[in-house]
Amino acid sequence: MSAPIVVHGMSRTGGRRVTINGEIAGLAHDDRDLVEFLRRAGLGDAWDLLDDPHWIEWRGGRAHRYEAA
Repeated sequence: MSAPIVVHGMSRTGGRRVTINGEIAGLAHDDRDLVEFLRRAGLGDAWDLLDDPHWIEWRGGRAHRYEAA
């Protein structure tokens, strides 16, 4: 089973696409953006989930990095 939240690889212009249960939540430019997407999805303790691999899968780059390649 994969994590319900995926932070995809960095875009050429910076930021990373975020999907929640396969639906695009938006383009995060930092952890604050990611937490806001999770909050909007009903996950109130979002800061606690950022490093939990059961919840979030970081693809195509290091976790918590959002700058352009």
